[in-house]
Amino acid sequence: MKAAVIGDGGWGTALAMVLNRNGHDTTVWGPFPEYLEEIKVSGENTTYLPGVKVPDSLKWTSDHAEAVKDADLVVLVVPSRFYKPVVEAFKPHIPASALIVSATKGLDEKTYERMSETAEEILGREVAVLSGPSHAEEVARGVPCAVAIAARDHDMAETIQHLFLNDSFRVYTLEDVVGVELGGALKNVVAVAAGISDGLGFGDNTKAALMTRGITEITRLGAALGAQPETFMGLSGIGDLMVTCMSQHSRNRGVGERLGKGETLEDIMGNMKMVAEGVWNCQAAKELAGELGVSVPITEQVDAVVHGGKDPKLAMMDLMARAPKPEQA
Repeated sequence: MKAAVIGDGGWGTALAMVLNRNGHDTTVWGPFPEYLEEIKVSGENTTYLPGVKVPDSLKWTSDHAEAVKDADLVVLVVPSRFYKPVVEAFKPHIPASALIVSATKGLDEKTYERMSETAEEILGREVAVLSGPSHAEEVARGVPCAVAIAARDHDMAETIQHLFLNDSFRVYTLEDVVGVELGGALKNVVAVAAGISDGLGFGDNTKAALMTRGITEITRLGAALGAQPETFMGLSGIGDLMVTCMSQHSRNRGVGERLGKGETLEDIMGNMKMVAEGVWNCQAAKELAGELGVSVPITEQVDAVVHGGKDPKLAMMDLMARAPKPEQA
């Protein structure tokens, strides 16, 4: 089949390489033609996926129409902050018969919508969601992993499953689009908290507590938005949370660690080329939870540190000083 990956970042490049390995004619779209030419010449996406050889058979373009011409599959992998205008720009060009997958793990900062919601409103058709514990650096190198693909239409999910499935990229299907997408978005906020804990010099006990209570927050908020609670015990929930909170590859955890060590957000983001969705989305997650009356204390403290300038150590102390309660409350 012919596939188009919209987004030339690390995750977009890695997914394009998976499709390419499976024999699909794959084109990657990026906004800057000069940089795409660099990738073609060097055979490496040096900014977003350094050290990984990109196959010569991958195609690269900054032209919207060319990227999706005759595409059977379109994968949207654009950072959440730029997602809406990019999808709008592609709307006139995406073939009516193409399957569409959203692989961006984030929320719209203004509307608090999930990315597939935004895409469906613009494109007027169903958009599947791909998420799970899958660092781009490892996926691109063919290190085994497992992810989830969710669509309301089960046949659509199965078709996409087989397009991505190979001996190093295992794909499971389910129909809980809301749960799969929220798990991927909200775990980034908890990962910032885990990084702050690392930066403050706390230990494994602290991180385990943050992760466990974090998945509780994610499940509460997800259930209030219509997700199935059991989804958050799977790949796109606890699985993605574990890898994002513990890995040295994790940008969200890394930003949190630097905050915990006393760096300012401005300094951190000023010299950071890649996206840390948790920084962008913690405020949206907090506001969304507030509208629904859902308790998300970790998210609130992350937002206070990131956007309110709160001392990270005080934020951790405030979490520990909360009134005692039953674990399941």
